Amino acid sequence: MRWLKRGIVGLLGALVLGVAGASMWFWFTPVGVNNYINKVTFELAIDSPELLTYLGVIDNTPLDFHSGKLADYTREEEERSIAALQKARTGLTTYGPEGLSGQELLTWKIAAWFFDDLLRKAELRYRGYRVNQISGVTVNMPQFLTDTHVIKNEKSVRRYLSRLAEFGRVLRETHARVIDDRTNGVIPPDFVIEKALVGMNKFIEAGADQNPLVTTLQPKLETLDDVNEATAATMMAEATRLVATEVIPGYEAMITLFESMLPEATHDAGIWRLPDGEAIYATNLRSNTTTQYSADQIHQTGLAEVDRIEGEMLDILDSQGIGGEDFASRIRMLMTDPAHQFPNTDEGRDEMIAYLEAFDQKVIAIAADYFITIPPQPLEIVRVPEYSQDSSPGGYYNGPALDGSRPGRFYINQKNTADNPRWTLPTLMIHEGSPGHHFQISTSQLIEGVPLLRRLSPFNAFSEGWALYSERIAKTDMGLYDDDPLGDLGRLQAEMFRAVRLVVDTGMHAKRWSREQAIQYMISKTGMTDQEVTREIERYVVWPGQATAYKTGQLALLAMREDAEKTLGERFNLRDFHEAVLMNGAMPLDILKDTMAEWASTQ
Repeated sequence: MRWLKRGIVGLLGALVLGVAGASMWFWFTPVGVNNYINKVTFELAIDSPELLTYLGVIDNTPLDFHSGKLADYTREEEERSIAALQKARTGLTTYGPEGLSGQELLTWKIAAWFFDDLLRKAELRYRGYRVNQISGVTVNMPQFLTDTHVIKNEKSVRRYLSRLAEFGRVLRETHARVIDDRTNGVIPPDFVIEKALVGMNKFIEAGADQNPLVTTLQPKLETLDDVNEATAATMMAEATRLVATEVIPGYEAMITLFESMLPEATHDAGIWRLPDGEAIYATNLRSNTTTQYSADQIHQTGLAEVDRIEGEMLDILDSQGIGGEDFASRIRMLMTDPAHQFPNTDEGRDEMIAYLEAFDQKVIAIAADYFITIPPQPLEIVRVPEYSQDSSPGGYYNGPALDGSRPGRFYINQKNTADNPRWTLPTLMIHEGSPGHHFQISTSQLIEGVPLLRRLSPFNAFSEGWALYSERIAKTDMGLYDDDPLGDLGRLQAEMFRAVRLVVDTGMHAKRWSREQAIQYMISKTGMTDQEVTREIERYVVWPGQATAYKTGQLALLAMREDAEKTLGERFNLRDFHEAVLMNGAMPLDILKDTMAEWASTQ
């Protein structure tokens, strides 16, 4: 059910319209495709309190009916949601595509693709590992409660406490689903089980009073004007009690279940190992790339890009006099050079974040030369929570709340600052911040006159493709590496990282590579450490197909830009091109290609 809920996040924001007006929009009879999509937005999203809170639209307002609750994670609820989705898709056919044009026709195409994609996934009842080392309720829910649930007054604290109690129910419901998965042949690989156990044990090992769900509450209470010391102490005691009686027992039960599955697990990495595994992977590739590319086509594209990028990196290494036995060793020598590292201390971590903030300001200072719309939403750069850093990627981005209550946030993993030498940081900042994810996601929230599906829809190839495209234009157009060859090497290393993903993801899930084969290939082409690469490869194991979106999306955007430049010649304007891409919102790549071709023909 989580895949369905994550998909529906693209429809959630329609509640904004209810906040802005005197009456709720969904009381109206839908007229036209936009209103219909807004109507089903509410019908599909109202039962997901977490997603409503994530958007930050009506939490702590008179319309807040949800922020003390968590969603239903049962199979019965999933079936109900699928039935509602099928009804919504059937209803969409009465509104188009015949008779539509312009933005309404584009909206219809995007919504139809989106619904069809979710329904393709729904046909596969058992399609992945519900709880693993990097996702699932045991990983995602704690961070949601500590970082996303907004505490601003006494009432919001009581809702937080209510959610702690609900978390126990969610763990029990998920436990039942994992048992059902196991019965039907869905058992994670042994190394995934082992890493998931490490994470779950670490989360509860210090006891209830030192659990992050408790310790992060105290400083928030100290900022509240309507909570006195006595009430705060009572609330802290209640949070400790709920973690002790609801949350920790839920983790202990899940730990026991995972320990019992370990003897049954195999070491095979690919999703092909599951019932319907090949169909699962084909569906995931289509969903994540929003194309019809086969696994073999993606694999071959990856190999070609790896060869091209390696040649460009070797040119820089040679020009800088960086030698070594082979390509990987030369990169490793540079990665481990203390001269390029921040101290692995709290002071060093603060210095790293200050460096990132300064670089982001440098980008913003010239952004108007390349973009028409500069998003006004602020960007924060923060550390990945320590309780999840062992299995988290090097960095990730969470978008701002629609109501401005939460900024965009770039989370950087600072478990070991040596993982991110100074020369690699500019590209990481561009990808996660400006003009990467922060520009694309924040700008999409500004689009007017379209349903919220167009502003928030989760098309991975578009979003990740844009962020990787941003890395490229930082070099080719913005000149950010003109006097920084090592920074350019960092850009190429990041691009190599995404090209390698095409190879290893399809290698494991379609060509039956082992985990170790994928790890060795990635090390040889990136120069990353065994530990870094292992985390990445094990991420691709549990999120099959997701890692193919980045390079597929980037290559598609570069091809669209080239086509536009050929069509327009001297009339091509880069700021206009970027505005046309961003201010239409995320969409499947095939639809975007047609949209941008039409845009070029009208300039």
